[in-house]
Amino acid sequence: MTEVLKNTSASAIAAAILKARRNLGAASGLVFTLVVVTDSRHFNKVFGAAMEAGREHPSRILVVVMGRGSVTKLDAEIHTGEGVPGDVVTLHLSGELNEHAESAVLPLLLPDSPVVIWWPNESPIDPAADAIGALGTRRITDASGASDELRAMLTRAEHHAPGDTDLTWTRLTPWRALLAAALDQYHARITGAVVEAAPKNAPGELMAAWLETRLGVDVERVPAQSVGITSVRLQSLAGEVVLSRQPGSNMACYMIPGQPPREVALPRRDIQQLIAEELRRMDPDDIYEQVAAQVLVRATRGEVSPSGRSRGHHHTAGTESK
Repeated sequence: MTEVLKNTSASAIAAAILKARRNLGAASGLVFTLVVVTDSRHFNKVFGAAMEAGREHPSRILVVVMGRGSVTKLDAEIHTGEGVPGDVVTLHLSGELNEHAESAVLPLLLPDSPVVIWWPNESPIDPAADAIGALGTRRITDASGASDELRAMLTRAEHHAPGDTDLTWTRLTPWRALLAAALDQYHARITGAVVEAAPKNAPGELMAAWLETRLGVDVERVPAQSVGITSVRLQSLAGEVVLSRQPGSNMACYMIPGQPPREVALPRRDIQQLIAEELRRMDPDDIYEQVAAQVLVRATRGEVSPSGRSRGHHHTAGTESK
C-alpha cells in the first residue's frame, strides 16, 4: 500500500504510518531506523538498495531526497504492507527544509532503537557533527566515488568518530577474509607486504593501512595499470603469500608457499550487498577506527598523496573501485 501526502508535516506523516500499521493489524517488529540521504538523480538506485537491505533487516527506512525547488515544502510517500520490508517512507524536501532536514526526520525515528544514517552519494565533511548525522548511532559514507577519493578517505579519517564507517572499507571484507585464512594456514613470520592497486585508489590505501596495523610491518603501495586492487603479497623468508585478481574477473589466484596455486571466488559486490553487510552490526567498528588512524600516519610519511587540501564542501560518492 502506498499513500502520498503533499505539502505535509512530519507529525502528519507519523500519524499516517501509525494508521497504516493499525489497518494492517501487524506489530512493528522493526529493529532500527535507516535514514538514507540522497538526491533525485540517484534516487532510484538508492531506493532499490535500501529496499533490498530492508528485506534482510526489517526496519523503518526514511529516504530523504534533497530537492532544488525554492518553495519550502515537504511531500511524502508511505509504503507499507505486503512486499515492503517494514515501513518505507520517502521524504521529498525543497526550499529551506534542505537546510533543516533533521526537523523532518527526528519525529519519524523509531523510539528506543538504533538509528543508521547512510549517505550513498554526497556526504558531509564531518558526519558526526552533521545535523542528521548527529541523530545516528552509526553513520555510513562512501569515499570511493569521489573525484579525489584519497582526499575523501583522508577527510573521513581526520573526522572519524565512533560509529562511523565507509563502504570503501566494506568492499575489502572478502580480501581481508582470504588473507587472514592464508595466515591461519601459513605460520611463517611476515617481514613485509606489497599492495598493488590503481593509482590514487582508496581501497588500496586502506588495505595497506590494515596490513600495517595487523602485521606490524611497513607496506609498500605499487601503482597498477588497472581498476582497483590487483594483488596483495605478504613476504616471508620462505616465500610469498599472494592473492591476485585480474581486472574484470570474479576469481582470484591464491598462492601459499609449499602449496599448489588455486583459484578462489572473489567477486565484486553490488551496493545492496555492501549496505546489508554494514547493517548487520550496530556497534562501532574498532578495527576500521584503527585503520583510519593508520591512514593518517601513512599520510604523514608521504605515502598517501591526494590532489589538494580538504575544504568545507561535500563530495560525491557511490561507485565501486575495489
